[in-house]
Amino acid sequence: MTEERFEDLVDELQLCPGVTPPRPGRGFGSHALKVHGRIFAMFVRGELVVKLPKARVDELVEGGHGVRFDANKGVPMKEWFAMDPESPLEWSAVAREAMEFVGG
Repeated sequence: MTEERFEDLVDELQLCPGVTPPRPGRGFGSHALKVHGRIFAMFVRGELVVKLPKARVDELVEGGHGVRFDANKGVPMKEWFAMDPESPLEWSAVAREAMEFVGG
């Protein structure tokens, strides 16, 4: 179910200027949406992961919508947010917010 949600998100956002869809392959960013070559959203371990300002990530975590993303290094990343699949937030809205942050 969540993988289909991400595929729908890719279909929607790849139409935006400067956005490229995930590329086949392995490794960090292989399942990522990019804007002007920079990752803003990806699908990792069944969760939508987005890059947002630290203060916004803090707000989302405090609101119970997910956690800071940890890329299996044991240290949560300040500007990366892993959204709980059960969060009522719209994936599209959060991903567009990340796209604007990264695309500046």
